[in-house]
Amino acid sequence: MQHRIVVLGAGYTGAIAAGRLAKRLRHEDVAITLVNAEPDFVERVRMHQLAVGQDLKPRPFSEMFAGTGVELRLAKVIGVDVDRRTVAAVDANGAEELEAEELEYDILVYALGSGWNDQGVPGTAEHAHEIASRPGALRLRERLARLDIGQPVVVVGGGLTGLEAATEIAEARPDLDVALAARGGLGDWLSPKGRRHLRKVFDKLGITVHEHAAVTGVEADRVVTAGGGSIPAAVTVWTTGFAVHPIAKATTLEVTDTGRIVVDGTMRSVSHPDVYAIGDAATAMGPGDKPLRMSCASGTPTAWQAADAIAARLTGGKLPNVPLRYFNQCISLGRKEGVIQYVTADDRAVWAALTGRLAAVYKELVCKGAAWGVANPTLGMPTRRRRVVREPARAGSAVNASA
Repeated sequence: MQHRIVVLGAGYTGAIAAGRLAKRLRHEDVAITLVNAEPDFVERVRMHQLAVGQDLKPRPFSEMFAGTGVELRLAKVIGVDVDRRTVAAVDANGAEELEAEELEYDILVYALGSGWNDQGVPGTAEHAHEIASRPGALRLRERLARLDIGQPVVVVGGGLTGLEAATEIAEARPDLDVALAARGGLGDWLSPKGRRHLRKVFDKLGITVHEHAAVTGVEADRVVTAGGGSIPAAVTVWTTGFAVHPIAKATTLEVTDTGRIVVDGTMRSVSHPDVYAIGDAATAMGPGDKPLRMSCASGTPTAWQAADAIAARLTGGKLPNVPLRYFNQCISLGRKEGVIQYVTADDRAVWAALTGRLAAVYKELVCKGAAWGVANPTLGMPTRRRRVVREPARAGSAVNASA
């Protein structure tokens, strides 16, 4: 019988893992099922572009995985039973009144990722927009299109997503009054060169910066800051980090307080050896024993690591031992400007930074490369498929728990 591998989520990490496994293992030996609620790949790193009216190239999974042996199941995951090794899913078209379908697996790759995090701030869910998803970006796109000249837009959050959203909106809609509210200083984690260029671009685009302004409430026409101040906002864009999908926390998997699955160096669950977690869903450790941040830069290598580890364990090969580390942070500042901040292995800024038009081109190449990598997941690796040599696990037994 074929070994059943089920991959949940077809973002950067899930899609890469599924494709890499398909090119590592013989189709006669494994059945790879990729479960996702949308038929097209979503370039999450471009959601700020979608929000301002830019059209993105469609990337249907039916074309991406044609001929690979990966079966795409369009469904919404509503539950996982890691003790019975089953996944519950419903029709992706929203027909939740239908009975859930149950998928059985021998190995599960959990890549459900993350969504926006309102941080529990009052009024955020009711009044703020998010760009962590395509539906959220499209709702913001529609709202921005209805704004009149001079109306205020406030982006809350001074991280990478906030910087990119604020500059993209200001460049696309110079008629709007765009502001950024940051808990700390503007780009305070960047090198001096990176900070100078960031401030230069913000000044050029006319973006008002509210530094050290923790937002404590969101209302229909303003955001409230600590100390009782407020910033006018016809539209509030919330970019203060991500929260993982809640399904893992409802299982018997060992997870952190925030719901991220605890894994070893091969992305294997420390509590359930037949489950692998990748991307934002996993607490993967990098240099200095520091957790990797939620990002595409972190997620892609975890997908490689998990897929190669699964293939190695099933075929009797050598386990991967590639360190997970950072090289740079790539920030687009509209379509014409950018900052490429070089960092240490554990993500701390060094003095070197690339800025300006060249940095924007660099970031665009990174985005295109990330999408290309989803369709070509065996970059730099041999693609000869290997035969499964270990007996596939069956219900009630661990999957090579001692390997």
